[in-house]
Amino acid sequence: MTSLTITRAYQQFFETHPNGTLALTGGILNAVGDIVAQVSQNTLSEDQQRRPGWDAARTLRFFCFGFGISPLLGRWNVVLERRFPLCRRRSHKVNFGALSKRVAADQLLMAPFGLVLFIGCMGAMEGRDLAQIRERYSDMYTTALLANWKVWPMAQLVNFRYMPLPYRIPFQSTCGVFWTLYLSLLNAKEDEKQEHKIAIHRTQ
Repeated sequence: MTSLTITRAYQQFFETHPNGTLALTGGILNAVGDIVAQVSQNTLSEDQQRRPGWDAARTLRFFCFGFGISPLLGRWNVVLERRFPLCRRRSHKVNFGALSKRVAADQLLMAPFGLVLFIGCMGAMEGRDLAQIRERYSDMYTTALLANWKVWPMAQLVNFRYMPLPYRIPFQSTCGVFWTLYLSLLNAKEDEKQEHKIAIHRTQ
């Protein structure tokens, strides 16, 4: 009953304020992914003395990124819906060629672009300079993109095939909790690397 009420409320808000609904949903789920990542890091840390606790600023950065990119992803889904219709007129049969083209376009165009935005925005929000952001692209981009192509094509196949348009971003964001966990851990590892370099530079 509660889930049905939430679904109806979401549908109503989406119909009246689509961008705001997508932004808030994406931001919250992105933040949840980072919280899970931080809990995992602290739980798995072997050094009890160096457990940093919860970094609220880091979670806020992930919320802001999800808040900002989700409306863009919503518009992207509309473009795919119009460009590659799954069902022809007067037919309920799914055109699997169009479905494959949707997934291919998403993974070859939006996935690389989204990672560019993620690395750049996270670096900027953390106050990194251009040289450090370029270093992040060099260290993180290819690794993250290859990992993306191992996970997301199947998830997006299910998303595009079975999810109605208003629910595609929430579905993607829910699956993305685990993807955010991966990105958060990858980003935190790069943070430690750059902070270590800065510390060494200061002592010289």
